Amino acid sequence: MRRKVIAGNWKMNMLPNEAIDYIQAFEPLVKDAKAEVILCVPYTDLFYAIMNAQNTNIKIGAQNVHFEEKGAYTGEVSAQMLKAIGVEYVIIGHSERRQYFAETDETVNKKIKAALANGLKPIVCVGETLEQREAGKTEEIITSQTRLALDGLTPEEVKGIIIAYEPIWAIGTGKTATSDDANNSIKAIRAEIAKNYGKDTSEEIIIQYGGSVKSTNAKELFNCSDIDGGLVGGASLKPEEFAKIVKYDE
Repeated sequence: MRRKVIAGNWKMNMLPNEAIDYIQAFEPLVKDAKAEVILCVPYTDLFYAIMNAQNTNIKIGAQNVHFEEKGAYTGEVSAQMLKAIGVEYVIIGHSERRQYFAETDETVNKKIKAALANGLKPIVCVGETLEQREAGKTEEIITSQTRLALDGLTPEEVKGIIIAYEPIWAIGTGKTATSDDANNSIKAIRAEIAKNYGKDTSEEIIIQYGGSVKSTNAKELFNCSDIDGGLVGGASLKPEEFAKIVKYDE
């Protein structure tokens, strides 16, 4: 049976002192959580978050990574650098990176390979726009993004990746895909993985839902057959609210 993995994406929020205060408040609330708990924090918070999450059940992730190991890439951070300070997870291909920073399916693929080569666990985002959804292209878009993101990987490598299905129209809008819609989209992603990497791989890979997840809808979403937790944005900025999401089944 697949485990539930619930990750918070702080985006460009929280100063280091705020990150420390957050973890100190959050840790007692989730110390006995059944789900795996991840906080994906800005680069400037990573070291402080890692130090304060030591000896807890909270894992720390970054929100982006460059695909080269080193070189003349001013402002970028490599997988090797993240690994060196104790980062375990990294978000790759978030829709905001695609929309604002020219992220493509090709760079997503390169970043996944760099992350895996350095022992990081990628959380790979896929999702359709409102226009694509209304045109009936949801399945076409998300299966294409999945296929291109994982291109060239082995089944064993794919098993170690988390995919986050995040319909772009639901991110930060307060709109949420219905549990049936979200589950069916994730089933389509699993079917694409089964086609390319085998049924065992598709049944093992963790696939989350993201898009205006809150404590009020988490249980309905996460209890669906194919949804293995969530990638949570705004609601993860409040420790009490995020703890309720993490412990959705209690």
